[in-house]
Amino acid sequence: MTYIGIDIGKSCFVAAYPTVSGYRTRTYPNTVKGIRSFIGSLCVSEHHCVMEATGNYGFLLLYLLDRQGIAASMVNPKQIKHFSRMMMTVTKTDTKDACLIAMYGEKMNPPAYKMPSETLMLLKQKKTIIRQLKKQLTASRNLKCSLVVLPFQDRNGMKALDKTISFLAAQIKALESELADLASSEFDRQLRLLTSIKGIGISLATALIVATGAFACFDNAKQVSRFIGICPTYQQSGTSVYVKGGINRNGDANLRSLLYVASWSALRGNSACKECYERLKANGKPSKVALIAVANKLVRQAFAVIKSDTPYVDGFISSHQLK
Repeated sequence: MTYIGIDIGKSCFVAAYPTVSGYRTRTYPNTVKGIRSFIGSLCVSEHHCVMEATGNYGFLLLYLLDRQGIAASMVNPKQIKHFSRMMMTVTKTDTKDACLIAMYGEKMNPPAYKMPSETLMLLKQKKTIIRQLKKQLTASRNLKCSLVVLPFQDRNGMKALDKTISFLAAQIKALESELADLASSEFDRQLRLLTSIKGIGISLATALIVATGAFACFDNAKQVSRFIGICPTYQQSGTSVYVKGGINRNGDANLRSLLYVASWSALRGNSACKECYERLKANGKPSKVALIAVANKLVRQAFAVIKSDTPYVDGFISSHQLK
């Protein structure tokens, strides 16, 4: 298998082709025409493309590669950054980055990216738009609060601000309704399984499905925790290196916030989460650390019910725990 490294840009992308003497690079426009020209230089059975996960600018290329049956991998930029340090790279250009990504593919053999369904892609777009509209709504409301205390107010400006607030609130409500309907129509079974867990409501269940693709791309719960960014970290070496543990924070910050809030309600009705929290508190752990552990427990429970296709049973003890 020959690995093609791709450095993505907004208007163009650089592809690095391995040769006997090194790498040959070529720049293509980041358009449908440019991507088709690039695909024309590839062979389905021989080439595997590797690119960084750099937002939406590379997704059209990834989608068209998948449609043509060409294997492609999307790699976390941190992996490329650390690989660059390992190779002691001192120059950073688009061309050099493409060659480095090709070298990473050759050395590490990354797995092929699994393209999500069209419904999942639409759900992700709606979630992103709703999140941004909520930020605008909060900013507009804060602006209004800062203006109403003034002795004199611009009447027309305040009317425009009120209309903006009403418009944003209406758009958010409509999009959230569409999001719920779309998620229910496509992932009704998964939503019912997730909401059977005490502590997980419809909002968190939908967010988990959207972020993880209904857990289809994960083999175990630890992979999900790392992906979300709620996995504990720990650094210790000899007697001089000791870094206090935290979470890796690699994934969606909004999803982590939802899980943290859900951990509060999980303590009241989820016996496994309550036992986890009380055990950690008895061992002297701070409340926040214990709540993060509860959020991690919720992720494991969510993964378990989806993979087993069985609703959650509070207090259930698996055969692995009995051994």
